[in-house]
This record gives sequence, C-alpha cells and structure tokens, in this order.
Amino acid sequence: MNKPIAFLLGSDSDLPTLEGAFSILKELEIGFHVRVLSAHRTPAETAAFAHSAPENGIKVLIGAAGLAAHLAGALAAHSNLPVIGIPIDAGPLKGHDALLSTAMMPPGIPVATVGIGSSGAKNSALLAARILALGDADLAKRLAEYRDADRKKTLGKDEAVRKRFEC
Repeated sequence: MNKPIAFLLGSDSDLPTLEGAFSILKELEIGFHVRVLSAHRTPAETAAFAHSAPENGIKVLIGAAGLAAHLAGALAAHSNLPVIGIPIDAGPLKGHDALLSTAMMPPGIPVATVGIGSSGAKNSALLAARILALGDADLAKRLAEYRDADRKKTLGKDEAVRKRFEC
C-alpha cells in the first residue's frame, strides 16, 4: 500500500492522541507511516527521515509533540514537503507551550499548525488528505463523501434535539 503521510511522534505516549487521525486515514484509504523520533533525543535520525521522505513516497509530514514541541519545526527545517504540527496536551501548560512552539516558526520554515490534542490530530489527517487530494480525483471524491456523511450525522443530531425540545 502507498503510504504518502508520515506521523512522527516525540514519544510513544502520544499514540492515544493520534488514534482518531489514524482512523480517519484508514477510512479514507490513505496509507501512513508512524515513527517515534525526537527533535532533541534523536536529531540526526529525525533529519535523515525528513531528508529521505520524498524518495520513500512520503508527500506530507506530520509532527506531534508536547512541551517544547520542536519536532514539526525540525521536520520543516530538513524538508521541502508540507509539514503539519500537532501540539500535544502535556505538561503544566496543557499543550499551550507546544502550540506556540509549533505555530511560531521563523520566516521560510512554514509549519501548518492544528489545535491542541486529539481534535487537532483529526484535523491534521484531514488537512493532509486535502493536500493529497489536490492531485488525486479519487481521494477528492472520498473526502467529499466523508464530509457529506459528517453533515448527515450532524443533521441527525439536530433532528433528535429538535424532537426532544419540541422545536
């Protein structure tokens, strides 16, 4: 299976936060890699992964990290691929430090940053899918179907609430 997306996690403790993202990509039939690499503990390996990503068929890099959260920035520093950063809810600041570390990149090293935690992780998967869909009509169709199913689910909830409150 083609795996055009790679998730790099600063720690294996970040895996539960990313489960929703993995589920979305499986539903959309998009393959992905998952690695535990650190901007601080394994800088050489992280840089090597980012450098070799295009030759391995990877088109979007996603870095998930908490606290100082330099992983997505390190990926962007070593690759011209699109990079998405997921701030992980960790430490005394509950991911706000990770959000700022991920979003506040210097000019020339862009990182698309999603929200903190599992909802941000889900959005990272959908953003990566949208990037890939620019060159893949079949994926664009699957994304449209996914959005329509989400719309119908929300309308069903609306109907249930209206019935409950007789609106």
